[in-house]
This record gives sequence, C-alpha cells and structure tokens, in this order.
Amino acid sequence: MEEKIIKTEYSETMQKSFINYAMSVIVARALPDVRDGLKPVQRRTLYDMHELGIRYDRPYRKSARIVGDTMGKYHPHGDSSIYEALVGLTQDFKKGMPLVDGHGNFGNIEGDGAAAMRYTEARLEKVTQETMLADLDKDVVDFLPNFDETETEPSVLPCRFPNLLVNGSEGIAVGMATSIPPHNLAEVIDATKAYMMDESITTAELMKYVKGPDFPTGGIVCNKDELLQIYETGTGKIKLRGVVNVEKAKGGKLNLVISEIPYTMIGANISKFLQDVANLYEQKKAPEIVDISNQSSKEGIRIVIELKKDTDVENFTNMLYKKTRLEDTFGVNMIAIADGRPETLGLKSIIAKNVAFQFEVATRKYNTLLQKELEKREIQEGLIRACNVIDLIIEILRGSKDRSMVKACLTEGKIDGITFRSKESKIMAQQLNFTEKQANAILEMRLYKLIGLELEALMKEHKETTANIYRYEDILERRDSMAQVIMNDLDAIKKEYCRERRTQIENAQDAVYEEKKLEEMDVMFLMDRFGYCKTVELSVYERNKEAVHNEFKYIVKCKNTGRICLFTNQGQLHTIKVADAPFGRFRDKGMPIDNISNYESAKEDIVLVASQSELNLYRMIFVTKQAMCKVVSGGEFDVMKRTVAATKLNDDDEVVSVVVLNEQSGIVMQSKEGLFLRFAIDEIPEKKKAAVGVRGMKLGAKDYIENVYYIQNGVEQIVKYKSRNVELNKLKAGKRDTKGTKLRT
Repeated sequence: MEEKIIKTEYSETMQKSFINYAMSVIVARALPDVRDGLKPVQRRTLYDMHELGIRYDRPYRKSARIVGDTMGKYHPHGDSSIYEALVGLTQDFKKGMPLVDGHGNFGNIEGDGAAAMRYTEARLEKVTQETMLADLDKDVVDFLPNFDETETEPSVLPCRFPNLLVNGSEGIAVGMATSIPPHNLAEVIDATKAYMMDESITTAELMKYVKGPDFPTGGIVCNKDELLQIYETGTGKIKLRGVVNVEKAKGGKLNLVISEIPYTMIGANISKFLQDVANLYEQKKAPEIVDISNQSSKEGIRIVIELKKDTDVENFTNMLYKKTRLEDTFGVNMIAIADGRPETLGLKSIIAKNVAFQFEVATRKYNTLLQKELEKREIQEGLIRACNVIDLIIEILRGSKDRSMVKACLTEGKIDGITFRSKESKIMAQQLNFTEKQANAILEMRLYKLIGLELEALMKEHKETTANIYRYEDILERRDSMAQVIMNDLDAIKKEYCRERRTQIENAQDAVYEEKKLEEMDVMFLMDRFGYCKTVELSVYERNKEAVHNEFKYIVKCKNTGRICLFTNQGQLHTIKVADAPFGRFRDKGMPIDNISNYESAKEDIVLVASQSELNLYRMIFVTKQAMCKVVSGGEFDVMKRTVAATKLNDDDEVVSVVVLNEQSGIVMQSKEGLFLRFAIDEIPEKKKAAVGVRGMKLGAKDYIENVYYIQNGVEQIVKYKSRNVELNKLKAGKRDTKGTKLRT
C-alpha cells in the first residue's frame, strides 16, 4: 500500500488534540450534569446497581461486584475511580443526602479511608430508588450505547429534585473546576415550587427559601450578606466557622468544646487542626492551654481544649479563628454541564434548568403512560364487544379451519371457508370489524372471563382506564396540570426525606485577636546540617554546650522577639521570626527551616546564619566563586520582607563566603588550582548590597574560589590543604586583584 504523508502545522494538531482531550475530561469525567447533579461515573454506578437489583429493600451486595460490573459494562476507566465514587455516595459527612447505603468501613470524617472493596457491601438508598431510578422503564430519558456498544446506558437519570444543589459537587477538569456546596432538601424544593409558580422570581426572592448552604458538618456561615452575590454569579467565597461552646471543668478550669467544624476541615484537616493548636502552645502563643483531646465518635464531633482559670475565652477563640482552620473559606464555583457544555450557573439558573428537565421527563412519562392506557382501552373495548356476541364468535371458531381464518373474519368480516349454522350468523359475521389487537385478545381470551363477576371487573377496569386517559391527556395538554403533578411529587419527597437545617447563616463580626506580646528574653537559635531548627533557653545551652556544638551546624544567640537572617549561595537573604521556630527542650527534633521561611533546600545552600540585631552593629564581607568581593554595612539587611537580594551576582556566579566583620584584619582566598592570595581587608571597598563588588583575585580560565579564610592580628591560624598544613599568618602578603602564590604539595 502506498504511503500517504499528510503535511500539517504541528501547533494546530496539538491544539485540536488538546481541546478534544479537555472536552472529554470536562463532559465525560469531571463535571456533573445540571439535570441530575451526577458525574458520569456516579450515574453509571447507580444505574448498574439498579440493573443488578441491589435495591434498598434487598440484601447488601459486595462492593467489588458492583465496581466490576460497572467497569465491565459502562465505565472503562479503572476500578479505583468507580469505588471512590461509590464510597463518596455513601458518606453522610460529605453528602447532603447520601444516595448509597454502605455496610462496612466506608471511611470517616477524620480522613480514614474506606476498606478495600472486597470487604465492604452496598445497596441503593430508598430515596435513590424512588426519585432517581423509578421511571427508567417509561422512556423518560434517552439511552446511549456504552463504550463497546454491547449495552445501553441512560444519558441522564430522571431525578425528580435538584440533586446538584442538595448534594453539591466537587471536581477538577482541564482548565476549570467545580465546587458546589450542599443545600437543605426542603429549602431547595420550596424554592423550586416558588420558581414554578412565578418564573420571573429573582434570586433574592429565591433566597427567602434557600437561606444558604447547608453543610452536613454543620458550622456557621459568617458572610450572609455576600451570599446573594455568590448565588447570582455562581462564584465567590463562603466564610465558615466551627461551633464553639464553653463548659466548666473541675477546679475552676474551662473547657472549650468544638461540636461542629467547617466543611473544609473534614478529613486530614482535623488532625492538622489539633497539631496547629499544639504548635500554638509550644510556641508560647497560647499558654492558656492545659490539654487538648479529640473525643469525637459516631455521635458527632467533640474536640475539647482545656484552658487555665481566668482565660479570656473570647480572645482565645478569636485566636483559633485567626491561627487555625476553625475559620476557613469554601470557594464556590458552580460550573456544571448544561445543554452539553460547561456553564457557570447561579441559583436561579440551576433551578430553572432542573424544572425544564422535570417538564421534559413528565411529558415523556405521561406520553408513554397514555399510549399504554390507549392500547389497554382498545383491547378492553374489544373484549366487551366480544362478550356481547360471544355465541357468534364461538360459532366462527368452530366453523373455521385455522387461526388466520378466524382472525380475518374478526377484523375484516371475511367468511370464506367458514361453516355457519344459520344465515343470520353468516350476515352478522360479515359485519365484524375488530382491530388486530382486539382480535388477538379475543383469540387468547380464556373461557372463565365469561363469568359474570369477571365481566363486571372488565367493565370496572375499562372505566378506570378511561379516567386515566382523561387525566393523562389533561396533564399533557395543560401546563398547569403538569406543574401541579410535579409539585405534588416534590411535596411527597420533602415530606419523606427532608431534615432540619444543620448550618447556621449569619453575619458574624471579624475575629479580633490581640496577640500577647512575648516577654523578651535571650535564646539560642540552633540548626543542624539537615535544616531542622529550634530555639532553647540560654541555661539549656550552657548545660549541653559540648553536645550542641557537636550536633548543630549553626548556633546563634538572639532575642526571642528578633529575626534570624539566612544568607544563601544564590545571593538571597531569607529572614524568619525567631518566635516562628519551635521553642522547647534540647532533645526536641525541631522544624525544617523550609517550613518557616522562603528558603528552599533543594535549590540553594545556606552560607551564613546570623541574628539581624547583630548585623546592625557590624559590617559584612561577601566573596563569590568568581572572586568578586565587597564590604556591606550590616544595617542594609535590617528588612522586614521574608526574602530580598543580599547581593548582585554575575552570570554563573555564586556566593562562597559571607562573614560578619568584627576583629578580622586580613583575608586569604584559595582557588581550586591551589593558589593562595593574602591581603588586607581594608583593600576591599564598601559597597551597597545591590552592587556586584570588585575583583579580589585574578583567576585562570577554569579556576574558581574554593575557600575563603580570615585572619586576626596576633592569632595563629593553620588550615589543611591536601596533605600540607598551611599557616595563614605566614603567607606572603599581596595586593588585591593579583594572582596569588601556588603552594607545593
């Protein structure tokens, strides 16, 4: 076969491919449909459980069976995503109304994961069965082929209430994400009915019914006045707080009890909150704390913080709001699939699109029911007519040779080949005009149907069928009638499944926390070679002096109210508050310096650690790999920013040495090639921190500064270079910007 080479622009091909991929993720994976509020994996899982007959009134079935069947028939994207969706549908601390009834370990609010699918069981909740899957046999939604076209699946479930609002949704697609909070079922249903009665209703009027989000974890929404803007635009931030109560304990102490948490705290963030509170105590920012314990159980959240007597509880609570996730924000971004494409929707838009879907489902449902009743009436009328001429029909049956001859006589009055007992019967037979369905029903009718009571039942059934046809036609022809049917359904759902609101909605004042000033004291800042730092009292340092100098790379005396300066080889200065470093015992591990500063150990190395207050008293000297050097006033590094440039560097250059100048009088630069140059520090000019500096030593093409040493007058200093001891004080004194002396080894 001859090769066919297609020339195309690479960027155009990549753009088309990426757009196709992005749309596939957006529409078919990550975002929910506004009509049923479900993502494809959730919809397929629920439909598969329905097909397997795992109903709310039947025994539980293994989750592994559900996951395997769903993956094999409808969702070929891996079992983990299916099981994760199944687990999410069971968790009452995440969903406003769980759609699956889980049996076994399906995780908990504290972040523990669910057991493996082979250990857990599940079945549909009653609400799911009755409100989302009940009418699938009535042609209410379109069915599409599955991935290999061996099965069909519903394009959407006929959900009878706005599930997108009730259960909310979270998902990350390509280039967009959705985050919809859960709401109260009763409030959503009331708002839906209000919209159906007046489609010109405003979002503000709808919010008379939907007060705001209703999180399963309870809590308090603090920015009530901002909710209108959020619900109109579909985007914004909801400020959440936990519920805090004060209980009296023994000995006059106070217990601060957290009984409800922000929705954003569920999972690992509960343990993070406990750790944050413990850190506040360790850093002496919350000395009022006596103990903290997590007493949560299946009955609910209960986190107890035991406080000292006479604690200012209000100020302490505000500190928790400021310093921990007890106050947090929930980012709202109500994006869903509407009419086949992603769209940011407000409260009214979601309700409007759901109501339109309800009318579409109801129209298809009652059209299907009407057709069935019309067919039933046709057969019933045929049987009633047949009972009136039953003797003639029996005569036709006895005089015919086969079924087709009887059927032709009943439907078209053909009497060819049929033997009649009388001429009158023959004339009457020619006048028969039953429909084909009626004729089939007559031929299949059993003799017991001729009993009087059976005939009465048939007449009664025909009357009911006629009434149903009238009712269905009225529903289909009059929008008001259909709307009333939908609202009656909503009332029934509300009556059976609604619950009390859990989340409080109010306008809370911003937490005002007056941080107690630290009692100023001298401490020792310690940092080991792995970057773990801490501060200890001077007395602790004195008792463990030898061990400190053996175990720690940087040891700096400073004030607990001051700042520490980290100079790096990349010419950066990172500052940290001494108070941010954990204060404790000598054997405490400490905290990585990366966690409390902008320093990144993977990208840069620390050259000097010093107290900012010490730098203000002295000058500093910088030496780089390319032998550039300068003296800078230490006061230039008295900055409040977490990161600033400490010096300017040439391309491919880096800082080799930064030293605080105190009693040093001379400097010795040693290059990689073994050249030593000693000269007086006074030869180095004082520059600003933004300057590159001057050249301290002439280097060969591939040579660079490896070490820098400093000399004090009258102090003998010996260093080892390869196998030789070098007395720095006895090196020949030279001038700055010369080559230096090469030592023999």
